Amino acid sequence: MEKQKNAVGRRKEAVTRVFISRGEGKITVNGLDYKEYFPQIYLQNQVELPLLTIDSLNKFDIKINATGGGKKGQAEAAKLGISRALLQVDAELKPVLKTIGLLTRDPRRVERKKPGKKKARKSFQFSKR
Repeated sequence: MEKQKNAVGRRKEAVTRVFISRGEGKITVNGLDYKEYFPQIYLQNQVELPLLTIDSLNKFDIKINATGGGKKGQAEAAKLGISRALLQVDAELKPVLKTIGLLTRDPRRVERKKPGKKKARKSFQFSKR
């Protein structure tokens, strides 16, 4: 692999652009180290999961641009983006990543607010008398 590969990951309102290249395992998100950007351990694990699955945590340098949504959505979008970028590096990783479900885009979104309701489904208080 001579140059970097890139992929896009999405989750809820979060969108991440992932750039992957051979290196010593540095992962940066919006210019910060991913452990600084995602201080919670479970979010760090989400970002590392595709690399741990294929046993190559220290083989790639990854640069992630994350926009929109919250931290959790961005971490899960980064997970999908990294998985897709790894496929561009080596297409034979597909069965391994697919069995764990790392190539599936989570389609769940926030339900829209309906007219005559407080939120999407919550109604105003009902009074019989």
